[in-house]
Amino acid sequence: MANILCFHLCFFVLYTVLRQTLTGAYNSGFSVQLIGQNSPNSPFYKSNELHMHRRASFYQVPKKSYAPNGPFTRVTSNNGDYLMKLTLGTPPVDVYGLVDTGSDLVWAQCTPCQGCYKQKSPMFEPLRSKTYTPLPCNSEECHSLFGHACSPKKLCAYSYAYADSSVTKGVLARETITFSSNNEESVVVGDIIFGCGHSNSGTFNENDMGIIGLGGGPLSLVSQIGSLYGSRRFSQCLVPFHADPQTSGTISFGDASDVSGEGVATTPLVSEEGQSPYLVTLEGISVGDTFVPFNSSEMLAKGNIMIDSGTPATYLPQEFYDRLVEELKVQNSLLPIDDDPDLGTQLCYRSETNIEGPTLTAHFEGADVQLMPIQTFIPPKDGVFCFAMASTADREYIFGNFAQSNILIGFDLDKKLVSFKPTDCANH
Repeated sequence: MANILCFHLCFFVLYTVLRQTLTGAYNSGFSVQLIGQNSPNSPFYKSNELHMHRRASFYQVPKKSYAPNGPFTRVTSNNGDYLMKLTLGTPPVDVYGLVDTGSDLVWAQCTPCQGCYKQKSPMFEPLRSKTYTPLPCNSEECHSLFGHACSPKKLCAYSYAYADSSVTKGVLARETITFSSNNEESVVVGDIIFGCGHSNSGTFNENDMGIIGLGGGPLSLVSQIGSLYGSRRFSQCLVPFHADPQTSGTISFGDASDVSGEGVATTPLVSEEGQSPYLVTLEGISVGDTFVPFNSSEMLAKGNIMIDSGTPATYLPQEFYDRLVEELKVQNSLLPIDDDPDLGTQLCYRSETNIEGPTLTAHFEGADVQLMPIQTFIPPKDGVFCFAMASTADREYIFGNFAQSNILIGFDLDKKLVSFKPTDCANH
């Protein structure tokens, strides 16, 4: 979400659903599992039952509790962006927000909502929640967010903008997060500070109910729950774009996010303390055995690319991208498509199945990450596979979530490290 540019493949809906499971004791962390749209665990399955808890007439305010039985929640994904479920308030309301490692703020559309984008599910109603507490504008948390101001009622008003011109405006508040557990009991894992958005616009669709910021700032979900699990770290394992819709991947927090064992490669996190996005250093990409350097003439800059779960495609400098595409053409026996105006200037091939190669290797500082064709070529339509990378004139370069699929990626904000491990995310 840090920089969602127009990419021809982004309109193909990915509809993946995540189920979050607390895997052990409360202080051990928890995992978010992605499941297919057609699974009975999907929120789109038997959708008339999705919001049944909202119709109850009386709720007790929950107390904080532990999660020995493995609490879980669900998230969804569409248009190449993964959505994670947070259950807010008392009574609890399910909110599905875009998972975004490129930003910090956690926010949801709230009533009253004037000038907001269309949302399929009911919006969060703060006045109906017994645990909703708006923050005053003189609070420390309010001052930690850039773009805050005092409302006429002395509340912490905010305006938070994204690189794709999306904007959310509203009030910062403190709320309760509730998860379900294996024995169907509710488990409250803590309070979070979130943005109750009363005016929101941008590149959203009707399934998006907000954004879950997983960046490094003090108000991100990672930072806020870090104190509960002893460290600020999380990991993700995303299923490929065109995988079986009933397959699943995971997002984990705390101890459950450990990335270890054979095949792990680690690179320094260049981002400054308390800042987003997650910047790493990409030295180049090999096409087969041929190394294509990131820069051909300049000194390589540290932190030259961000790992962004909120952007599908990988965006590279024009000159680097052009050299990469030329080497791909040399090493592929198929002829590129040059007579389909729908594909624009993308490198595409006609094939009934994904192309067999070549394999790419992303060379991060100290970490070589192999990318198979399922991670680098995606089908915009039947019988066509296109290179899932593009050039950009912006100087913000992105390692997108297509390339991140089938890799267990761990982010350790305290040790300032990013770890990669090749993984079948459908079975992780």
